[in-house]
Parts: sequence; C-alpha cells; structure tokens
Amino acid sequence: MRHNKKFNHLGRTKAHRDALLANMTVSLIMHKRIFTTLAKAKALRVYAEPLINRAKEDTMANRRLVFSYLQNKEAIKELFNDVAQKIADRPGGYTRILKTGNRLGDNAKTCFIELVDYNEAMLGDKKEAKTKTRRSRRKATPKAEAELPAAEAPKAEESKAE
Repeated sequence: MRHNKKFNHLGRTKAHRDALLANMTVSLIMHKRIFTTLAKAKALRVYAEPLINRAKEDTMANRRLVFSYLQNKEAIKELFNDVAQKIADRPGGYTRILKTGNRLGDNAKTCFIELVDYNEAMLGDKKEAKTKTRRSRRKATPKAEAELPAAEAPKAEESKAE
C-alpha cells in the first residue's frame, strides 16, 4: 500500500534523489533552462521553487539555508543577485514546464523546464500583445481629425499677425 506517499521517488534512494534534484536546481539557476524528462521536471519544480522564493529576501540565514541544499557558491551568487531581482514582484510560479514530446530510445516524456522571467521570446510576445489596437471599419474618425487642424490653422495665423 502507498498510503501518504505523495511525491515521486524517481526510482532512487533518498540520498541519490536529493543529489539529483540539487544538481538539477544548480543547472536550472545557472543555465535558466534545462532539458529533462517530465517526471524529473515536476519533481524539480517542487524542490526548486521554495529555494528560489528564499532568494527574494537576501539575508545571511536564507543564503545559508539555500547553500545547505545546493552546495554551490556560484549558483547561490547567481540566485541571490540576478534571479532575485527578476522575481522580486512575482508572487510564485517561478518555473515553466514546456512538453517536447517523447524520447526515441525509451519513449519517455521529455520537456524543458525554465525560469519564467528569462524566456525572452515569450516576454516579447506579451509586449507585442499589449500594444495591439482595435481596428474599426469606420472612416468617420480620420475625417474628423483632418478637419480639426485645418480649422485651427487660420486662428494661429491671426494671432501671429497681431
């Protein structure tokens, strides 16, 4: 029976699983995007997001706590300096999983897991979507705008003459 066993053990012992997730978290922080299987990505999200959330508040206690999990000074510097600035106003959901299909050898489901604020292609799409304007078939507004400057032009010439 599997009562109260809520997370994926990934076919590994506790020590092996912790080492795997710590190494994957370091790679995710350093490279901003990694390619892995869907099961590992889902386990990584549960492991990494609380650590990334700690980086919002740069205190010695948070740095030591995150270092106790990751054991990599360069990753800690990157997390607390660069990543923390980008996620400062985000209330959660720091990673995104994008499915890429099945692997040829063993047909395992594969995906990308990435930090949300570092995908420039998706950030560019959001900016373009916001700048779109609604188009109308009406031609009345351009005519009205064309008439206004013509009506104001004689007034400007009269004021210069005085």
